[in-house]
Amino acid sequence: MKLRSDQSGIRGLPMPLWLQGGAEALQAVLISAVAALVPIAAVWLTGGFGSLQPADAIRLGGQAWLLVHGVPLYLSEAAPASDGGAAPSAPTVLSLIPLGFALLPFLLSWRSGRRLARASYAETLWQGLLGAAALYALAGFATAFVCSTNAVSANVALAASVPLIPVGFGLIVGARREAGSWSRLIGVDAVDWIARTGQYSRWAGSYLWAVVRAGFVAAVAAFGLASALLALDLAIRWANVVTVYEALGAGGVGGGALTVAQLGYVPNLAVWSLGWSSGAGVILGAGSKASALSTAVGPLPPIPVLAALPTSSASVAAAAVVLPVLAGVLGGWWFQRAGEDHFDEWISIKVPARWFSASVSALVLGALVGAVAGAFAAVAAFLSGGSAGIGRYSAVGPNPLSMLVWVGIEVAIGTIVGYALAPWLERGQLARTNAESVNA
Repeated sequence: MKLRSDQSGIRGLPMPLWLQGGAEALQAVLISAVAALVPIAAVWLTGGFGSLQPADAIRLGGQAWLLVHGVPLYLSEAAPASDGGAAPSAPTVLSLIPLGFALLPFLLSWRSGRRLARASYAETLWQGLLGAAALYALAGFATAFVCSTNAVSANVALAASVPLIPVGFGLIVGARREAGSWSRLIGVDAVDWIARTGQYSRWAGSYLWAVVRAGFVAAVAAFGLASALLALDLAIRWANVVTVYEALGAGGVGGGALTVAQLGYVPNLAVWSLGWSSGAGVILGAGSKASALSTAVGPLPPIPVLAALPTSSASVAAAAVVLPVLAGVLGGWWFQRAGEDHFDEWISIKVPARWFSASVSALVLGALVGAVAGAFAAVAAFLSGGSAGIGRYSAVGPNPLSMLVWVGIEVAIGTIVGYALAPWLERGQLARTNAESVNA
């Protein structure tokens, strides 16, 4: 990227990489800010916020921008004082991040990372990334400072640092995507470094890397099946959702804004659906928990999508718990196809009895893949839950530790099954391929 007036060949001043990084970050900040302000402006223009002043509506948009980037908001309400006045009560925290909207700053940063990698060498890329991170931190700090009020406030230190997590991740992933490899990105040849290690180290590394990828495949499959379960449940109970919409009477613009807000939480609901189906459960406020095995839920806020909360039954529970197991079957099958089962090869050499070596390798693989998939599910549970900042809804979402245990165990069982069935499935596919080639 050059500071020049045209492409006629006249030399221009090269833009410093740190300045280009700041310019890229500024674009991401402005686009994400507009996306946060548009629905709020639509509701405000139609009188949905009553007598809210324009400056207050803009502050509300800034607070929404901070929440989208993962910054917790502190809500305070006036409580009656002993002298009859109003005294500030202890603030509650709003930390329930709409993961669907959080994808926007990530994707914008991903684009910026690609452009910065295209404009720099491996040894100078850090300058552009540092400039982008610095401007984004400054934007977060300024937004928290300007948009904080007595009722809703944000910690300026968290506002300057927390947005750098999704933004920094997007910058690095985008730069890696443009560079094509980590060696080109950071200037270190990983292949040459691995080639200098011993054979056993390379085998162990290949095995563990294949385990991580199999766990990732199983986790993605589990989330995909949970999302399909969520869509099916919404289709079955759509009448309940419509009833809540009608009871709210929010009008066209208000209903549209409410729908947009719920769409932002669709990834959260997908993770909650996995928590429900696995048996880990979903906490819906103090004393309320829903899962496929048992449901004990108190009064819920009038949010339409919550009207689709399924009730537990024996047949539904059995079908739902099978979903993470099926995801584990896919992970075990993928691992077998990867051809990196060096632990099984090693233990087969040490112990000639095949029944013993095959059983041990399957159990070890199931435990490792289950642990990786459970760890992914626990991270997703941590990101999808939080505090809704309203009364007893200070804890909402799946418990990360429960997700780790339940999803890990179920995926481990499925991995063992998939690992055992994979040779038979591959043999059948190979036989069909040979038959088709003979017929051809």
